[in-house]
Amino acid sequence: MPLLTLNNITMNFGTRRILDGVSFRVNKGDRIAFIGDNGAGKSTLFKIIKGTLIPDDGEVILHGNTIAGYLSQNMDEQDLSGSTLKPSNLIDLELKIEDLSGRISRASEKGEDVTELADELSKLQSQYEASGGYDYEYRLKDALAGLGLSCIHGREDFSDLSGGEKMRVCLARLIVDRPDVLLLDEPTNHLDMEAVEWLEKYLASYGGAVFVITHDRHFIDQVATRVIELDGGHIAEYKGGYTDYKEQKEHFIKSQSLVTKALEEELAHQLDVKQTMLSHRNISGYHQREKMVAKLEDKLEQARAKLPAGYAKMSFTAQPLERTGRSDRIILQAKDLAMKFEDSDENLFDALSFEVTADEKLFLAGPNGCGKTTLLKLLSGHAGEKLQGSSGTVLIGSAQSMGYMEQFVPFDDEELTCFDELVSRSDIGTTEARTLLARFGFKGDDAFKKISMLSGGERSRLYLCCLLKENPDILFLDEPTNHLDINSREILEDAIKEYSGAVVCVSHDRFFIDKCADKVLGFNDKKAMLYDSYYFYRKALQSDSEVPVAEEAKTENENTVRNSNRAQERKESAKRRQRISDIEKETSKLEAEQKELEAKFGGSCSEEDVKRYAEITELLAKLYDEYFEIND
Repeated sequence: MPLLTLNNITMNFGTRRILDGVSFRVNKGDRIAFIGDNGAGKSTLFKIIKGTLIPDDGEVILHGNTIAGYLSQNMDEQDLSGSTLKPSNLIDLELKIEDLSGRISRASEKGEDVTELADELSKLQSQYEASGGYDYEYRLKDALAGLGLSCIHGREDFSDLSGGEKMRVCLARLIVDRPDVLLLDEPTNHLDMEAVEWLEKYLASYGGAVFVITHDRHFIDQVATRVIELDGGHIAEYKGGYTDYKEQKEHFIKSQSLVTKALEEELAHQLDVKQTMLSHRNISGYHQREKMVAKLEDKLEQARAKLPAGYAKMSFTAQPLERTGRSDRIILQAKDLAMKFEDSDENLFDALSFEVTADEKLFLAGPNGCGKTTLLKLLSGHAGEKLQGSSGTVLIGSAQSMGYMEQFVPFDDEELTCFDELVSRSDIGTTEARTLLARFGFKGDDAFKKISMLSGGERSRLYLCCLLKENPDILFLDEPTNHLDINSREILEDAIKEYSGAVVCVSHDRFFIDKCADKVLGFNDKKAMLYDSYYFYRKALQSDSEVPVAEEAKTENENTVRNSNRAQERKESAKRRQRISDIEKETSKLEAEQKELEAKFGGSCSEEDVKRYAEITELLAKLYDEYFEIND
């Protein structure tokens, strides 16, 4: 049953067309993930649906009495001005029911006929029940608890709440209101893992339709039945969750690329034929080929238009310097490390001990406020005077270089351009700097944008660009995927996976953790333990909770289950990288010895030299075979 239809929605901002004839339908029961690059126009489309923006062309149809509820990611657009979280329609019905009940009571006392009043009251009560009035308080309390705000229920003043708390209150009120279509713009931004998991379960069984903008790929896999991608003003629709979307899109791009390539080859052939016709003065044949060429050009243009628009995106491959020493050597060690703030009697987290090896990727995971960022600062030496109260020791080799990226990245001079910032922090020339910036999405004139004019995502990308170019032995990263769209997150993940140094990272992005982590240091009630993957960490938490593990397992997505094997895959990948490095060193040594022996062949060459040369040749052949087999 259709709830919402968009027909040919077109929207221009200045000379840029961000929505170009967008059309689709939202049906009851749909759970749609709306994805696309930052700035693609996703939030704009939501505002058009809600009616706060008027498109240049097209129409939005809300079928029947469909009600669309909208949660903006901008806190300034939220309304918490009332003294209660109960919606105005329920308050109005309660007042009418109370007034009518009073009238019936007074009329009864006078002996008057109350049949009509009783019928009217029955209708109001039915309307109140249909609107969820009788269990509204219960459902609101449950939603607030699920989103980590149990203490908010019954409160009348929300002015002193943080921005994140206010956003969660607005989310709770919206989902409890149960509109026919939920329009959620980045709802997981201010939620910790428990709240996100609660929201996933709630939305997965929502009776109406869910239409959500998000960069959380695990969330999409758990909730979505459809994915709509906005790219270059156009949309493409895919069935299933994020993993399904990736497979379908890759298949489409491959097949569409083959179609495009075939048309390009045929067009080139027909252009050659046309030119031959002209050179042989076959005017009739020339004009026929002209028409054929025109048709092929139209088909080729249509085929290319179906491929991704190809806006500037992060795109880079980590090329770290060769590091000395074995990858399994310990370069960071924490011993009995604990933290207690001066104004508190309790530890933020109890004593914990662990080690990090030279190419290990360790991720810190846990609920908001458990101390992940504090621990990262203690490990990296960025704690400063504000974080007095720690105990224990952190040992880092004196020769190890370190890089640190916090959630809100600072730059010393906001008036510098992206190009100037990169050049000032690394010894590279103009061409290499422009190339590197382009791979991070700063193409053309964007390379010369002032830092003060960059968005949050652009600042993060520039900082990562500079940091990875510095190539430290240990990278300390605090929520590096914040402000990054999905494409940028995936390319960052590839860089982290291939990075030859160690990484200690705080993240709530479960997809990112699953893809990159060798180990997860998971927090639970002031304690932290090492786990082989995020999956095993969450299972350990569930086994400690009141929710039975067996029951919880039924709701697990197949993609989540597969993540349990990724830790072993990453270990094998690390072993392969180490073996490749060993082979390269061994072959270089043998090749050098081989050249020395070859120099003797023209003069004094002993029988031992010939025998050794044969041995080296055989050894090199085996090493080459192994090298190519590992890299296959």
